[in-house]
Amino acid sequence: MIRKMQITDIDRVAEIWLDTNLKAHDFIPAEYWKGNYDAVKEMISQAEVYVYINEDKNQIQGFIGLDEDYIAGIFVWGEAQSRGIGKGLLDRAKKEKRKLTLNVYARNTGAVHFYQREGFRIGGQGIDEDSGEKEYLMCWEQVHIDL
Repeated sequence: MIRKMQITDIDRVAEIWLDTNLKAHDFIPAEYWKGNYDAVKEMISQAEVYVYINEDKNQIQGFIGLDEDYIAGIFVWGEAQSRGIGKGLLDRAKKEKRKLTLNVYARNTGAVHFYQREGFRIGGQGIDEDSGEKEYLMCWEQVHIDL
């Protein structure tokens, strides 16, 4: 089940954010993620966030954060990855928006391939100022077919 995040979800959502970043971005020092934890937790509490809940376990297993048409991130708890949760969250955003953009680290090849498989294209590249890592701007736009 996917629903809007409630304020009581914030601790679990922040835990997923930290755990996922530590595992997916092992090329960035762990101190970077841990040092930003409190600030990001505050930003998440103010953002448009949708959570995926495993109804059998009654537990949040993933979330997507949006800032208008920008995906701030999709995060899925490690044990729940590769089960369609990220795709489900992304599909939810695609239903709500006509276009979407996001930034992803170039070295996070699994995420780059995931977004490409889901119809995103690389629209540009740059360097993330905070980490110094190369990143891609990825873009998706709803296709309209006139019959």
